[in-house]
Amino acid sequence: MTQKTRNDKPQWRRLRALIVKESLQIIRDPSTILISVVLPILLLFLYAYGVSLDLNHLRIGLVLEDTAPAARNLAESFTDSRYFDVKIARDRRELTHDITSGAIRGFVVIPSYFTEFLDRKETIAPIQVIGDGSEPNTANFVNNYAQGAFANWMQQEKVSKGLRELPRVDVEQRVWYNEQLESRYFLLSGALAIIMTLIGTLLTALVVSREWERGTMEALIATPVSIGEIVLGKVIPYFILGLISMALCVTLSVFVYGLPFRGSLGALGLVSTAFLFCALALGLMISTLSKSQILSYQIATVTGFLPAYILSGFLFEIYSMPYWIQILTYFIPARYFVQSLQTLFLVGDVWPLILRDIVPMLLIGLLFFWIAGHKTVKRLDG
Repeated sequence: MTQKTRNDKPQWRRLRALIVKESLQIIRDPSTILISVVLPILLLFLYAYGVSLDLNHLRIGLVLEDTAPAARNLAESFTDSRYFDVKIARDRRELTHDITSGAIRGFVVIPSYFTEFLDRKETIAPIQVIGDGSEPNTANFVNNYAQGAFANWMQQEKVSKGLRELPRVDVEQRVWYNEQLESRYFLLSGALAIIMTLIGTLLTALVVSREWERGTMEALIATPVSIGEIVLGKVIPYFILGLISMALCVTLSVFVYGLPFRGSLGALGLVSTAFLFCALALGLMISTLSKSQILSYQIATVTGFLPAYILSGFLFEIYSMPYWIQILTYFIPARYFVQSLQTLFLVGDVWPLILRDIVPMLLIGLLFFWIAGHKTVKRLDG
């Protein structure tokens, strides 16, 4: 037996012992199970049922100043719409308090001269739409939905009464990848990236920092184990825990919440592995730079969770951000993970896009691991 072979066996035994020790610590620590199992289930439930970008019951007012049959028919197009919950009034002053208090998000006025314009064959019969500008997105919904309801009513009037020449262009709408336009599908696929960020970055940073505070890391440094063995012994158990949590989240998303999955498990595993590699490296780097749990939590939140939540494209469209913020998002690993997950779940295995996202995650992860290894020294004063 060569000298190299005799030296390799103790190294592998030490690494195996470190992995077993870290795995037992994970099992015995209730907070680890809470973050890796209970918290993902809770977050998935909230994003599946508690958070929605769809407005199907928008509260509005309808001021019906004109009571002629045509005006009442138009009013019915609003009251019968699934997008509106309508409160009818005869004067706009009756709705002033409601829109000020937030009870309604806008109101539509059918003026007293509405039928007169129709009888005169005017090109467009006027209505007024007033939105609550304190919530700009909701105000845009009020305006766009009201215009849609009015356009549908005008089309029905053309067909039933022949008021004007019918349009010569018939538009047929088709939606790809998310045919039902369910924001839940968009949110759930992105929420998986946020959950993996919590498990990979926050959990690793807190656990290693806690060992520094308790003094067990000093005892570990005093042993013959190398820096590489310490790093691998910490990373491998949490990497396996992250994959288990990812599998649990994907199973719940697909079979409980109905999220479509059009890709392959192999591609999903490859993308998840690349992101966990990056997230664990960030958590390890944070715990190396800071040996305090409180400070590690704050750093992990600022550098891991918040950028993943705000700058990954999970909730906010990246290309609507200022240009310098768009440049910053290229350094956020969650950006690439969110893009890959949405591709796999809603589109399928588009390998040029998937590989384009995997490579930056691996490069960023290697940078974090290099910093962590460079800053980790086997000295208690380091």
